Amino acid sequence: MVPNGKAVESAPFDVGGRACRIRCYPNGSGKKHYGYTSLFLTSHCDDGTVRLELSVLDRDGNTSRTRATEKRRFWIGDSWGWGFKDFVKNDDLVEGEHLVDDCLIVLCDVTVHDPSLHAEEVAAPVVAPPFDLSGELGEAMWNETDVTIHVGDETFPAHRSVLEAASAVFKADLENNGTGEVRVDDMDAQVFKTLLQFMYTSVLPDKNQLEADAATAERLLVAADRYGLEKIKVVCEEALCPRVNMGSVGTMLALAERHGGAVLKKACMEFLSIPGNLLSFMATEGFEELKRTQLGCWSFT
Repeated sequence: MVPNGKAVESAPFDVGGRACRIRCYPNGSGKKHYGYTSLFLTSHCDDGTVRLELSVLDRDGNTSRTRATEKRRFWIGDSWGWGFKDFVKNDDLVEGEHLVDDCLIVLCDVTVHDPSLHAEEVAAPVVAPPFDLSGELGEAMWNETDVTIHVGDETFPAHRSVLEAASAVFKADLENNGTGEVRVDDMDAQVFKTLLQFMYTSVLPDKNQLEADAATAERLLVAADRYGLEKIKVVCEEALCPRVNMGSVGTMLALAERHGGAVLKKACMEFLSIPGNLLSFMATEGFEELKRTQLGCWSFT
């Protein structure tokens, strides 16, 4: 009966001298996560780092699904806490197995690292900067990051203010995410590193290198469109234009249509306007696939 965006909280419990609570949104913490149970750990302490593991228990008390986080430091004023907006999809919770009398049992495993309790503690490994910003200013910047981005198996430290200024999409993602931890799915880590470097330095990728590596150019174009980085997208389109030929024009035109690539689309249409090319293309499997997927409403005459 709890509406989307509304939470219920556990009673406070003590972990390493810190008062903590579990905040649960039974129908999701926001519109984007309606239909999910969102779970967060909250605390009003800002000393020490915390690792969080949340597990759904079945009727026999066994863990049926578990999600864990990396260690992070709590900050006073972090109203969201730390956890998962999409902890579990409600449709995946089975009555009688996970839900008993409409109740969900969650095991919360919290590990607190308090430097004051360890006189001889080996320093935790520091995540290396994704690229070099030379000089004292650059060094100081990477020592004061406030966002961690996970792409595949790699982790990138970053600054919220830089990401929000460069990309309206990133700004919306960060506003919807109160944890300071962002996961980027369906993207190659090296491609994301290129986007990140552009957001910090405005340095565009080398077009000659992209011309020699069409696969990377395509992936980078898709990523740039996803985050609204138009300048990178145009460079990728320009790098792909020389690759337009009878064997690739269908794929290139579909790519341009999906991602609003006006430059690449123009190159494809110019290629098809060459006498004989359009009729030859219409006889290929690429044309039939294009009609089925992207351009079924187009008329070729």
